[in-house]
Amino acid sequence: MRKEDLRIVYMGTPDFAVESLKALVEGGYNIVGVVTMPDKPMGRHGSVSQPSAVKRYAASVGLPVLQPEKLKDERFLEELRALRADLQIVVAFRMLPEVVWAMPRLGTFNLHASLLPQYRGAAPINWAVINGETETGVTTFFLTHEIDTGKIIRQKRLPIADTDDVGTVHDALMTMGAGLVVETVELILEGKADAVPQESLYGDPAELRPAPKIFKDTCRIDWSRPLKPIYDFIRGLSPYPAAWTELVAPDGKRLTLKIYQAEKRPAAHSFPVGSLHTDRKTYLDVAVEGGYLRLHSIQLAGKKRMDVADFLRGFQRIAEYRVE
Repeated sequence: MRKEDLRIVYMGTPDFAVESLKALVEGGYNIVGVVTMPDKPMGRHGSVSQPSAVKRYAASVGLPVLQPEKLKDERFLEELRALRADLQIVVAFRMLPEVVWAMPRLGTFNLHASLLPQYRGAAPINWAVINGETETGVTTFFLTHEIDTGKIIRQKRLPIADTDDVGTVHDALMTMGAGLVVETVELILEGKADAVPQESLYGDPAELRPAPKIFKDTCRIDWSRPLKPIYDFIRGLSPYPAAWTELVAPDGKRLTLKIYQAEKRPAAHSFPVGSLHTDRKTYLDVAVEGGYLRLHSIQLAGKKRMDVADFLRGFQRIAEYRVE
């Protein structure tokens, strides 16, 4: 079968999913439909509808778009069947019911932003960086009943530098993933997608690291941990949703502070964990086990994100505070 004759339905929502769809469109593949989330109400009283990044791109190139509220809705299923897809591709979408993923004759494959079976779940990029991994990657696999457990088709690896944050890793995986999606479609077209069970890639299931959804409480910094894990935690949540802590004044008043960028400064010291050290002009350090965390980019609740030097100009009493 020629790629022009292969009928593909693409499913995705955020920016991460746009790159793969764009690669397929520009590669001349036959995208017969795009499925994405319903428009999100925005603004006061939800009066403005915000389309997903995938919908905006699909509309710009004239692709038909489906936006089901529920994936088991019979009207949506009828519309999906009418597209007569040979293959479905899922990138950063929702968990699909079997009635959807089992519909095409060639199956449905997913692009996942980790080296499966590691980091199954909703936030694989964040958790790989939080855990101090030096390598991650992207995986294509056929969907099955349990989330992120299907047979693996192909993987590509990406080194993680010690200075990378989620933003840089996300963008690199987004580009790498687009190439892998196209490569996977070619393998399926040629009948060479020799998928292997994930169980064959690991020994002890206890060695698997999960990637659960991240909530606000997940993002609070535990200052009792050593320097390196705290540093990794901050870059693993930057730029979004951002690690946070509380500044505590001598009178007990608390202010929420997000930390986007920091630097490790290993050193021996005897200062209390969470104490702040500054020249009040250019630097702000937090004492932790094994050294100091030098803050570079932060955001006080209700304020804009700013460099520490700008922050210090308006917060001369910062040395009297501590973090908790």
